[in-house]
Amino acid sequence: MSAPTNQLLAAIKFASQKHVAQKRKDSRNTPYINHPIEVAELLSRVAGVDDVEILIAAVLHDTVEDTETTIEEISEIFGGAVASYVMECTDDKTLPKAERKQRQIETASKKSPQAKLIKLADKISNVKDLGESSPADWPIERQLDYLEWTRQVVHNLRGVNDALDQLYDSTLETA
Repeated sequence: MSAPTNQLLAAIKFASQKHVAQKRKDSRNTPYINHPIEVAELLSRVAGVDDVEILIAAVLHDTVEDTETTIEEISEIFGGAVASYVMECTDDKTLPKAERKQRQIETASKKSPQAKLIKLADKISNVKDLGESSPADWPIERQLDYLEWTRQVVHNLRGVNDALDQLYDSTLETA
């Protein structure tokens, strides 16, 4: 196997271990790791991304935010570029949720093209999941609010990849 393939598989294993006890919010109680793997898969299949650092960052994009993983750990194991992309995709959990969501809207247009790709694929995956198996405890109003928020974030990510822009639009229509 090539070195880039080995690195990507190591990142999948790392993320799987970090997210091992986590589940998605969906009504099917899906293993959380399915989400970051799907984000990387969308980048490869839909956006044509073959840059292994972007794909690794996609797999790791929630580890710092949602586990005990540090950005230093990511940098040491996977390198500075991967760590930089992961940091751009990481919310500051010390802030109130409403402020974190507003910051995503405000900072989306300022992200690197690589981080924009990851965030856009992340939103596509989340919207798809909401349409297929919404959280049981989310009333329709919360679902609609979430979709509106993703529209605002994605508006500021658009233009980085036409295929992802189109997939977001079609996914939103079916959600």
